Formats: sequence, structure tokens, C-alpha cells
Amino acid sequence: MRPAASVILLTTLLGAGQGLFLAVFTHQAHALLGVISPEGAKGFHGPASVVALALLAAGLVASFFHLGRPERAWRSAAKWRTSWLSREVIVLPAFMGTVFLYGAMHLTGVNPVILRLPGGVAVDASVVVGVAGTILAFALFVCTAMIYACLRFLREWHSPLTVANYVLLGTASGFTLAAALAARLAPAEAPFFAGWALAFTVLGAVSRGASLARNARLRPVSSLQTAIGVRHPVIRQISQGFTAGSFNTREFFHGQAMSLVRSVKWLFLLFAFAIPAALLASHLASGSAVVLAAALVAQMAGLMAERWFFFAEANHPQNIYYQAVA
Repeated sequence: MRPAASVILLTTLLGAGQGLFLAVFTHQAHALLGVISPEGAKGFHGPASVVALALLAAGLVASFFHLGRPERAWRSAAKWRTSWLSREVIVLPAFMGTVFLYGAMHLTGVNPVILRLPGGVAVDASVVVGVAGTILAFALFVCTAMIYACLRFLREWHSPLTVANYVLLGTASGFTLAAALAARLAPAEAPFFAGWALAFTVLGAVSRGASLARNARLRPVSSLQTAIGVRHPVIRQISQGFTAGSFNTREFFHGQAMSLVRSVKWLFLLFAFAIPAALLASHLASGSAVVLAAALVAQMAGLMAERWFFFAEANHPQNIYYQAVA
């Protein structure tokens, strides 16, 4: 498939925004349970939520550049019963509204206590909103991933690993971003986020590696014979069916040399996983804030490359016929 810059930005930015919100609420949940001190992140949850909302908004803006008729974007929610894209269009603004409300509670201090647990722990309104936001964040991950995983004819995408990769890579980037933000706003909490970021980065590497290994073993189930309905054992294609380029020749193939595709694969494995993991581990050992910023830059660049490869790797069956050049 042809990678579209708008969709690469959309999925990468949304994933980071979702992951950042999950990181923030994970920290609050740990503080609520008494695992970590609730005082360490004062002044962090609100600003981090603003950053998460900004990433979600930027991803939403990027999505409009992929629409042929942006003024009809509202119609994309009409088929929610059968379309994962429609479900994504519904869940995204709901999640953004939840993140806005969560951030506003922490920034303004308007965060009333709803109940107290038997141990005396106060559960405030932001906890309830955070639980709702967590559910919506994972729902959005699933909706976005299933847009691609539900396509049976694109075998590289039609796998539970696609969903796992979207969840793990987005969460990893969000926790890495949280660590970098914490190094500036709440330095004592940076190791908390860096440890989680390292764990999710390693899990993401394992999951993405498994999908690469799976896809490398895939073999075409179609041929020129089945493409044109002719059973003769020897068929030689001398034309792709058009005298000039068409939608078929542009939209379903990346048009790049396979050497470039292979290079992008190794680049994203290096920058999305290996380098960030090493830098995050370095922070846990040394406490350096600089390495967290470097880990974030490397990982975001690597995830952009990963998403490009994700689309380029998918081999549409129609390419058996239309990819050949006379």
C-alpha cells in the first residue's frame, strides 16, 4: 500500500497522546493505592494532560488532509454499526473531551472528593474521569488498529498482532514522553515513567518482531492465473492494463525500491526500540534528563518510520496485475 503522510501523522500522534494520558493516570492510580507518594507529581498531571490533548488535536487535524471531501467528514460516523473507522470517529472526540475534563480538574483544582475508601483514601472526581478516559483510550487503540486488521485480503495486517502493536507502540511512546516531561516538571517522578516506558518499549519490540517474522513467512495465495481467470500454466504479462498511471497503480503500491523498504525496516527497529531502550536504561542508571529527551526524539522518529513500513509492507492482491510495467 502507499503510505500517506497524513495517516502516518494521525496514527503516530494519536498513539502518543493516548499513551501519555495512560501514563499520567497510571501515576495517579499508583499514588492513590499508596505505591508512590502523591506529592511527587503536583503540577504535572494538568500540564501533561494539555500536551496529550494537543497531540490528539494535531492527529485529528492531520486526518483531514487524507479526506477527499473534508466538508463531509461528519458523515464518516454514520456507519458505526459496521465500520471501525466510524467507531474511531465517535470514540476520538469522546476521549478528547475526557482528557480535557481530566486536565481541567487538575489545573483548576476543582476536583471534589466523591468517596473515601475504608483505609481513608480519598477518591476524587478526576479518578472517575481517569477510569473513563482509560477505557476510551484502549477503545480508540482497538478501533484504529481494527481499521487495518479487519481487512482479510491484506494478510500482513489481518492479525491480532496489528492490534497489539498499536497498543504497545502508542503506550511506549506516551510513557517515554511522560518521562521527558516529568524530567522538567517533576524530576523525582521521571524514573517511574522511564521504567514503564522501557518495559513497554521492550514489549513493543517483541510484538513488532513477531509480526515481522509472521509476515516474512506469508506466501501469495493468488497468481496471474487467478487474477484474470485463465488456467494456462504459462502466462506472460506485457501490460498493466493502462497507457498511463491510474488509481490502481498509485494507491495500492508504495512505488519504492525494495532496498529502501528493507532499509526503513532496520531504521525503525533501531530508532523505535533499540536506541530508546538503551537511553531509558541509561536514565534509570544515571538519572540524566538529557537522555530522556534524546529517547523521545529517537522513538518518535522511529515510530514514524515504523508506520511508513507498516503501510508499505502490505501487499494488495491487485498488485499481482497492476504492479507490473510493460
